[in-house]
Amino acid sequence: MTSVAPSGTARWSGLSADMVGKRNAWLACLIALVAVLVFGNLAHDAALDTNYGWDVRANCAAVDAHVDGLDPYYVKNLKGTRLSYPYLPATLDAFRPLCAGGFLVGHHRGVFLAIAVLCGLVLPGIGRTRSLRDVALRGLYVLGAFVGFEWVLASGNFAILGGGLTAAALALLLRPAKPDDRHDVPRIAGAALLGLVMSFKLVFFPLLAALYLLPLSRRRKLVLIAVAGLGFVLPILISVVFYPGLFSSWLLAISGGIPGQHSVQTEQANPSLLLLAQTIVDRVGLADSKPLVFAIYALAATAFVLAPLGWSLLRAIRNNGGSLPACLDRWLMDHPQAAMRITVLAMYGLYLCSPRLKEYAFFELAIYGAVLIVDLPAAALAAVLTIGVAVPTLVSSTGITIEGGVVQVAVAIVCFWIMLWAQWASSAEVVRAAGVEPAQRLRTEGF
Repeated sequence: MTSVAPSGTARWSGLSADMVGKRNAWLACLIALVAVLVFGNLAHDAALDTNYGWDVRANCAAVDAHVDGLDPYYVKNLKGTRLSYPYLPATLDAFRPLCAGGFLVGHHRGVFLAIAVLCGLVLPGIGRTRSLRDVALRGLYVLGAFVGFEWVLASGNFAILGGGLTAAALALLLRPAKPDDRHDVPRIAGAALLGLVMSFKLVFFPLLAALYLLPLSRRRKLVLIAVAGLGFVLPILISVVFYPGLFSSWLLAISGGIPGQHSVQTEQANPSLLLLAQTIVDRVGLADSKPLVFAIYALAATAFVLAPLGWSLLRAIRNNGGSLPACLDRWLMDHPQAAMRITVLAMYGLYLCSPRLKEYAFFELAIYGAVLIVDLPAAALAAVLTIGVAVPTLVSSTGITIEGGVVQVAVAIVCFWIMLWAQWASSAEVVRAAGVEPAQRLRTEGF
């Protein structure tokens, strides 16, 4: 009788081929159930007779006001909205083709859905051959994670554009490094594009520091960070030089200096760690103590995100000799696929630490998470899909609002912990397997 060799997954996990098959069938059923929940929730929202798209109407009203020679940062000049325009003056002309003819305002749902689906298609894999399974998983996560896309679709927020550009930037940045690839135009373009995305909402710019974790030489990484910084600064410089009057109005608008209108400065309710800190301070009766609020916010960001990430990196490089930067550089170069996953994890974490993280911004956060989920072992993947997608979707479908709460940030932090744990658990397996890359083993994790 001919014996059948166990699969790679079975050898790695210690399970028989029959048990692996049952596990994968169970995982496929879970993914199908989560997909039904996500698409059912989106379809339910689409069927409601509600006047959605308030942000796209406000943004295009600002573009139209600018075309008519009016100052778009004064809400009184915007037709049909009480919301202010939050973006830099340079974007007014950049967004003009999008708003021309009123097509986007009238059909933003279909356009935004198409862009979200493209994000799932464009997002890269790390050390994996492209498969329909991976594309489907990434697309599901982009559309359903943290109900971020639901908020984008409802509000018509231009975070959809940031998500699309982020997906393109990651596709350019997360390319296999080649020793002779000195003129790395695609990766440089990706860094510039990522910097440009950060200029849409300035509070997210610390995320660019994560580029240092790419598996490249220190000089090349610093070049990428410099290019990304230039991409971030360029729209600001263009706004200052070519739109000086509008730039002054923009500063007034975002700082709350224009009385009687909506502004970023006066809007405090957003599902961020800063809101959590403010809630804690309010509960103890010290609502006016801003230093205490920011101290608790910094402590929460460190405890929940930055310290676990830093500790995990230190564990990985602790046995290497030399200075800490040299050890880190060497480890990243020696483990390129793990380094790229750590880079995306760091981007995810730094984005999550932002002091102003609106409900729709979780769509962009899901873009980073979607790169990582396809490499997760079965148990971790099931946990992330359940906690990050199914639970928020069920909460939303019951009609319970999560606006101004911490539901989104809580589930996003838990998903971060799961993905970080899975990364270093797989790295430990790699060490025991004499240097085999995690993706080479996880590649066999399917359904």
